[in-house]
Amino acid sequence: MRLSQLFQKQPFVLSIEIFPPKTAEGDASLKRNLQTLTDYNPAFVSCTYGAGGSTRDRTAYWCREILETFQRPAMAHFTCVGSTREELKDWLDTAAAAGIQNIMALRGDPPVGQESFRAVEGGLKNANELVELIRETPPEMGIGVAGYPEKHVEASTMQEDLLNLKRKVDAGADAIFTQLFFVNRNFLTFRDACEKSGITIPIVPGIMPVTDFARIKRITSMCGTEFPSDLATRLEAVQDDAAAQFEIGVEHAIQQCEDLIKAGVPGVHFYALNKSEACQRILDAIQPSAVVH
Repeated sequence: MRLSQLFQKQPFVLSIEIFPPKTAEGDASLKRNLQTLTDYNPAFVSCTYGAGGSTRDRTAYWCREILETFQRPAMAHFTCVGSTREELKDWLDTAAAAGIQNIMALRGDPPVGQESFRAVEGGLKNANELVELIRETPPEMGIGVAGYPEKHVEASTMQEDLLNLKRKVDAGADAIFTQLFFVNRNFLTFRDACEKSGITIPIVPGIMPVTDFARIKRITSMCGTEFPSDLATRLEAVQDDAAAQFEIGVEHAIQQCEDLIKAGVPGVHFYALNKSEACQRILDAIQPSAVVH
C-alpha cells in the first residue's frame, strides 16, 4: 500500500525506521526486535540506505523481509549519491520488482572525504530531482521526503530550507518525515511555517528515544538539533547508569509523543536504532491504535 493510501485510510500513521545490520548476529537480533515492533501494527517500516549507496542491496533485502516475513508495507530509503540517472532508474526497477511501493527520497550526505555534495556526471543534484525521477518512472510509488524542524545544516536560513522542502513537495512528494528533535515547540513552529508556505501534505514528526546520552550528543552535534538543557542535566547526572539514562529518555519521548498527538500530528515515525524495548515502552504508553483526531 502506498503512502497516500495509508494516510487516507488511517487517522494516525505509526511507522518504524531500521537500518541494515552488518553481521549475521545483527540480522538475527533485528528480526527478533522487528517481530516485537510489528505486533504494534505499524503502517509501514522503512529501511535506510548507507552512505554512497553502500547498503543498496541490503536495503532491498530488508524491504523484502518486511514485506514477506513481517507482512508490513516497506519504504526503501533512496539517495542520489554516486549514481547516474540511469543507475537510479535501474534501482527503482529492482525495487518495484521486489514489491516495494514506497520510497524515501533523499539527496544523501557527501561521501567520506568530500566536504560538500557533488553530483556524479549524469547524476542528480537535489532530492526534488530524485522525486521527479521517481514520479516519471513506472509503476507509481509512494514518496516520502525529509523535513528539518531546526533547519538543514547546509541551509543558510530557515526560509531557504523551506523553499527547498517546497520544491520536493511540488515535485510530487506524498508526506514529510522530520529529522529527530527533542523540543516540540520547534516542530510546531516548523509545521506552521510549512502551512504558510502552501505545504498541505502530512508532516510526520521523527522521534528518537534517548537511550545512550553520549550517542545522542554525537548525533545532535552533527545535525544541529536543540537538546533541552534540563534533560541534558538529568542525563549527565546518571551518565554512568545505563538503566537510569534509558528510563529518563523513554519518559521524555512519551511526553513528546503525548503532546504531539494532542497537537494533531498525523502520525509518529520512530528511529528505532534496530532495537525494540524503548519503542515498545513508548507505544504501550501512547496506544497509537486508539488515536482518533
